[in-house]
Amino acid sequence: MQRYDIAIIGAGSAGLVGADFAARIGARVALIERDRIGGDCTWTGCVPSKALLRAAHFAADARRAASFGIDLGVARVDMPRVLASVKRTIGEIYEHTTPEALRERGIDVLLGAASFEDARSLRVGDRLIHARRIVICTGARARVPDVDGLHSVPFLTYDTLFELEQLPGHLLVLGAGPLGVEMAQAFRRLGATVSVIGPHVLPREEPETQALIRRVMEHEGIATVLDRATAVRARGAGVEVQTPNNAVTGDRLLVAAGRAPRVDGLVLERAGVRYSDRGIPVDRKLRTNVRHIFACGDVLGGAQFSHLAGWQCFRAVRNALLPGSSTADATVMPAVTFTDPEVARVGLVEKDARERHGDAVRVHQVPISAADRAVCDGEPEGFIKLVTNPRGRILGATIVGTRAGEMIGEVALAMQHGLGVDAIAGTIHAYPTWSSALQFAAVDVMMERLLKSPAFGFARRLSGLGGRR
Repeated sequence: MQRYDIAIIGAGSAGLVGADFAARIGARVALIERDRIGGDCTWTGCVPSKALLRAAHFAADARRAASFGIDLGVARVDMPRVLASVKRTIGEIYEHTTPEALRERGIDVLLGAASFEDARSLRVGDRLIHARRIVICTGARARVPDVDGLHSVPFLTYDTLFELEQLPGHLLVLGAGPLGVEMAQAFRRLGATVSVIGPHVLPREEPETQALIRRVMEHEGIATVLDRATAVRARGAGVEVQTPNNAVTGDRLLVAAGRAPRVDGLVLERAGVRYSDRGIPVDRKLRTNVRHIFACGDVLGGAQFSHLAGWQCFRAVRNALLPGSSTADATVMPAVTFTDPEVARVGLVEKDARERHGDAVRVHQVPISAADRAVCDGEPEGFIKLVTNPRGRILGATIVGTRAGEMIGEVALAMQHGLGVDAIAGTIHAYPTWSSALQFAAVDVMMERLLKSPAFGFARRLSGLGGRR
């Protein structure tokens, strides 16, 4: 039996970060993967979807180039070549995390499905290993909703979407969350007819965000059916999705209804680890009910972001192997939906802030076109919304704009370190940049507080400003 300081089950974005950290601090670490190293993020999630979105963005830019005085003719999409480009991107990123590359960094890679023999022993194929500490980060799988007739027709999920060889004629997207909306826009820009079915567009976002993205989708020719699917039926060579008030037919169906924690096959009962179909519960230090077994990432059943999973696994490994402990309360967690314009959010939306803080909430909103760069780029669609307390502490922020995902990090950094809007307002931002719009928004908040303060009123009278000439 091989013995390790720590065994990490799952080599997705979480496991890769945790294993690298464990090896760097001198631990003997086993990284176990049942499928492909890199997990969903590399093979079926973040990487291929963003590569496809980039191709779709090129197609959209080519069509609107004439507005800048550049005639590129008719943009023609060669879908097999687009998908080949996506696969090349996957390969370029994967080459840094092959078993050989990881072993060179001191990580023992075990390929195969892991199952518990007892609380400290794992079976991987015909191998039995022993580990002082164990971290479970097996991720999640596509959730398939309980819709009548769904299993009677062929459908795609994010697991199989990038196995397509041709552009669908009419793609139906079941689910209007981030994945559904991103892929709807991508396939529409690449030339498919697209219909999205779901009660709300981006339901977790601010109402202004939902309305703007829906308007953009409809402008680009994406049909939105704001209703819940009740049944799915085969219709000739295609598929029909029925709702209480509508029926829409297409030739391919993408189910984008979220993800479910992946706990099957681990035989957690043998280790005494509690779990349910909602995931594995952990404490603030990411420890399960069995003290030497930790869990992190999507398998917890909470927020599902690659950046959160990696952040958590770093802390889980730190708590498992080093003295003391570190809590893993992700109170400042940015999230980005990579539509065009992008939607970035951190902290509380206005509704949640008012429920928590009542009348102490202040809301400030400016158009993204406050940044001259947005106007120069011909991309003025969007806004910045800051939710603060009366003293200017940031409770939450939403940015909708072409570079929103890059801009939200500044707000997250400020929130993480207790800096208010005054810190952003007082920091010189380069011009002309997209981030200057964030400074303008912060200046508006700061000035509003300043002009209402008794101290400013006194200073104004003392200086004689506004007096009679």
